[in-house]
Amino acid sequence: MTGESATTAVGYAEFAVREARGVSPAYERLALAVARDAALLALLGTLPPAARQPNLLFGVVRFLGGPVEDPAAFRDFATTRWPTVEAELRTRATQTNEPGRCAVLLPVLAALPQPLALLEVGASAGLCLYPDRYAYRYGEDLLGAGEPVLDCTLTGTAPPDRRPEVVWRAGLDLNPLDVTDPADVAWLDALIWPEHAHRRARLRAAASVAAADPPLLVRGDLVDDLPALAARAPAGATLVVFHTAVLYLVPPPRRAAFAETVRGLPGHWIANEAPSVLRHDGLPDPPDGALHNVLALDGAPLAWTRPHGQELAWFG
Repeated sequence: MTGESATTAVGYAEFAVREARGVSPAYERLALAVARDAALLALLGTLPPAARQPNLLFGVVRFLGGPVEDPAAFRDFATTRWPTVEAELRTRATQTNEPGRCAVLLPVLAALPQPLALLEVGASAGLCLYPDRYAYRYGEDLLGAGEPVLDCTLTGTAPPDRRPEVVWRAGLDLNPLDVTDPADVAWLDALIWPEHAHRRARLRAAASVAAADPPLLVRGDLVDDLPALAARAPAGATLVVFHTAVLYLVPPPRRAAFAETVRGLPGHWIANEAPSVLRHDGLPDPPDGALHNVLALDGAPLAWTRPHGQELAWFG
């Protein structure tokens, strides 16, 4: 096994243990199988590093109608149709647009000076730009009405008692997706893990909300094009630039340039990223060994969050 294959194998094994275990048995099985499969690892090694990710490979196979429940059937599909799989891996990105993440953003958004002008970096189809339109359930506490209802286990702080007032919403993405385009919605569906029927239903409900009042989505770079888009926010509203699980796709020098750029804007910056991607000093231990992001406001860490918005452990 080459050095690159070994690195890819470690990545798949870590994905199985830290992200998929207890969340998606199918993806845990697949990731462990790929980590031991020299032929698949060699094929993945021909791709740029960002195109080798488990979520992207599994999502592409699902998008193409392939099997993801059985590792042997998955391997046969991926290897025999590799030119097609490879073409999709080279052109697509993991644009998981999980509206459930609004549940962990809400405690911060609701506490900021209202009304808000929201600008999401890495917005995909913009489904996280509607925190004012969704309903939330924190344990026994229900906030708002209608669909979707976003469930979140909240510890360390009280549930928010209001939704934000949003007067402007915009997104920046290298490849914005269109919730009114069935093909784009099908790709978002393919990125949802196979057992997560509740997330597929949530996607459809959120896409319906967004399609009724589409956001401003701009194709552009998170450093070069952010200031111009931020300048379009209306006067009298609090600008909030936010992002979730985006910066791991960005090379470290560009991450630093982005942080410098966003700190120079008026308003506030909400980051929800893995601690290895956006580092903070003095973090407490996470609640358990599963993958957690750090929710931070203007560079100050506030809470541990789970990737799909299902849990928030406040420590700020």
